Amino acid sequence: MKHVLTTFAVAAAVGLAAAAASAQTLNAVKSRGALNCGTNTGLAGFSQPDAQGNWTGLDVDFCRAIAAAVFNDPTKVKFVPLTAKDRFTALQSGEVDVLVRNTTWTSSRDTSLGLNFTGVNYYDGQGFMVRKALKVNSALELNDAAVCVQQGTTTELNLADYFRANRMRLKTVTFATIDEAVKAYDTGRCDAYTTDASGLYSSRLRLANPDEHIVLPEIISKEPLGPAVRHGDDQWFDIVKWTHFAMLNAEELGITKANVDEMLKSDNPEVKRLLGTEGNYGEQLGLTKDWVYRIVKHVGNYGEVFERNVGQGSPLKIARGLNALWTKGGLQYGPPVR
Repeated sequence: MKHVLTTFAVAAAVGLAAAAASAQTLNAVKSRGALNCGTNTGLAGFSQPDAQGNWTGLDVDFCRAIAAAVFNDPTKVKFVPLTAKDRFTALQSGEVDVLVRNTTWTSSRDTSLGLNFTGVNYYDGQGFMVRKALKVNSALELNDAAVCVQQGTTTELNLADYFRANRMRLKTVTFATIDEAVKAYDTGRCDAYTTDASGLYSSRLRLANPDEHIVLPEIISKEPLGPAVRHGDDQWFDIVKWTHFAMLNAEELGITKANVDEMLKSDNPEVKRLLGTEGNYGEQLGLTKDWVYRIVKHVGNYGEVFERNVGQGSPLKIARGLNALWTKGGLQYGPPVR
């Protein structure tokens, strides 16, 4: 028995030491007084600053949700705009605490860059946009086409794969930023523009004559977009991962910005655990009991964030589709808080 107790004591000590060692990012964020969040340089619906420097978007709200959980203040975020080329270096070097920049989760990125993806906050797939005047109804009719694409992305790789697989000739015209690629397409330098379907709807709004362009029906890839953190800090990995799951569970349980105060009085055990009126689930993350209450009160649940940024309450008007909750035929599924 003595040996067993000693073993448990050693395991507990090791666990506490590991927790202390891994709390570096949370401690750094708290001492700094703000979260450094890597975002897109400008993608409507996901992360975009206005003329006054106010940021909006699905990814922006995820950054704010983390800040709300940590500080009880969604404004304690410094948004760091990053190009596709620079985004991973910025995270690896510690310039940002988390990368929330419509970034596709792939095996090589997950295993060879020193990063961990924390989940999928938007299920997407790559598509093509062309001018209606081109009279093209399918991406399979783009043989010999010049296609504008952002360099250093999975988009560029998928484009080459798709044309090669369908034995079509391709003229790739690459650009460092989305802005440059979209401008080149708009001025007629390319026959088509390709990026994630969500990005196509966003970019179309910025064209000189949006109604003259169509998004073709083909989706040629899987693009699970999600936040990433550095390897080596499990506590921070857990915080970012469970921020997403918390927002999904809040939506599933019908907890919104408008009713979250009333829901604190709920007798539903799932609601009580999620909002912190029962159990110590927030403290297990290194946060407070009311961490999910803070997220929903300041930012909203996943459905609210989706609708106002990219859904029916936004100019993009993208259907929930794969991003609906699992209870509504979608893929979004939050593991239980218990």
